[in-house]
Amino acid sequence: MGKKFKSYKKAELPKHFLQLNLCAAGIDIGSKSHFVAVPEGTDDQPVREFECFTADLNRLADWLTSCGVTTVAMESTGTYWIPVFEILESRGFEVKLVNARHVKNVPGRKTDVVDCQWIQRLHTYGLLEGAFRPPEQVCAVRAYIRHRMNQVQCAASPIQHMQKALTQMNLLLHNVVTDITGVTGMRIIKAILAGVRDTRVLAELRDRRCKNSVETIAKSLEGNYRPEHLFSLKQAVETYEFYQTQIADCDREIEALLATFDSATEDTEPPQADGANKPPKAKRNVPTFDLQKELLRVAGVDLTRINGIDTLTAAKVLSEIGFDMSRWKSEKHFASWLGLSPGSKISGGKRLSGKTKPVANRAAAALRMAASTLYRANCALGAYYRRMKGRLGAPKAINATAHKLARLVYSMLKYGTDYTDVGQDYYEQQYKSRAIKNLKTRARQLGFELVETA
Repeated sequence: MGKKFKSYKKAELPKHFLQLNLCAAGIDIGSKSHFVAVPEGTDDQPVREFECFTADLNRLADWLTSCGVTTVAMESTGTYWIPVFEILESRGFEVKLVNARHVKNVPGRKTDVVDCQWIQRLHTYGLLEGAFRPPEQVCAVRAYIRHRMNQVQCAASPIQHMQKALTQMNLLLHNVVTDITGVTGMRIIKAILAGVRDTRVLAELRDRRCKNSVETIAKSLEGNYRPEHLFSLKQAVETYEFYQTQIADCDREIEALLATFDSATEDTEPPQADGANKPPKAKRNVPTFDLQKELLRVAGVDLTRINGIDTLTAAKVLSEIGFDMSRWKSEKHFASWLGLSPGSKISGGKRLSGKTKPVANRAAAALRMAASTLYRANCALGAYYRRMKGRLGAPKAINATAHKLARLVYSMLKYGTDYTDVGQDYYEQQYKSRAIKNLKTRARQLGFELVETA
């Protein structure tokens, strides 16, 4: 009787090894030059160095075309990758911007040549995933929004200089007005620069909404008007007004660019706020046009309906993530990409750490800032934030609430749904019911019965 042999199934390569990019190139980005590697056999010199000038970048693209390269991977090094990315993409290449941590080379063999070859090898075997980059229209809006944020930050410095000059002259204007750059403050400061020294005349310039009386304001304006401090105040005011002009110009560019977007809805009037969703108070540095109306028209939903998210926060988030949520499989993937999900560092069956991964994401920063404003909010999200703060502390509570905000943003943009706050009382009752249910389950497991006394 013949011996029976066990039949074995032929081994197959994993799916990720079947994603071969035979026409792949790798680029090691630098500030002065870029090292580029192409597949062996496509050129006598498979690794070349190109300078960062535009002519050299065009020559790089011509060389990749002659080598038959169709897809390129590069590290996100500073801002030096942007010209290379844009030129190669405009020439028809599939360009992938990869995280530097994903292409970290073997220690002890760190050279520019080895780096570009290692990137090319990983990309050939399909082991690299491109970073998220929104469409060109959204990228343009993102650039304007980021530039506007920088201008607003720069405008804070001359305000400090104005405050310092006033303090040096012992003009305690900041003690009687909430904001020295408000209506009352700027009226008084400009009158001082115009040569007015009568405190009563200066105090009469107060806005009718100012809480302090004319007598109180006049008393705060008795000071020592020295020429050198007046000169510092004059230049600080001019610098502040210059930045305000720059911000207004940026707003006009943003408005013109948003007008080129297709409309996602015919209803461009934001819904009336009621209950806990009261309209926020007017803030400084708000856009000079109806940004909320434009965002509603383009996105199809009003993100400002979510507690804590105002118009500027919605603009920051949408300019970073775009309007198409198909890039992320689910809200969990979206929250993980933002760096708001708990970590999963597990070894030997033991959870070592649940710390969130460090991600420099501007959208996540905007959502964290929005979450931090919910401490006193009379809404479900505010109740959630306060409960998490009592359990975990403020930093973790802010991150957890920002995670919830991210899931709401994803759901609204993905499915076109609207957000309605259920209220603080409903949330507290829901939490109480869930806690009682868990206690009853635990009591039954221990052989007891939990009975309500009231």
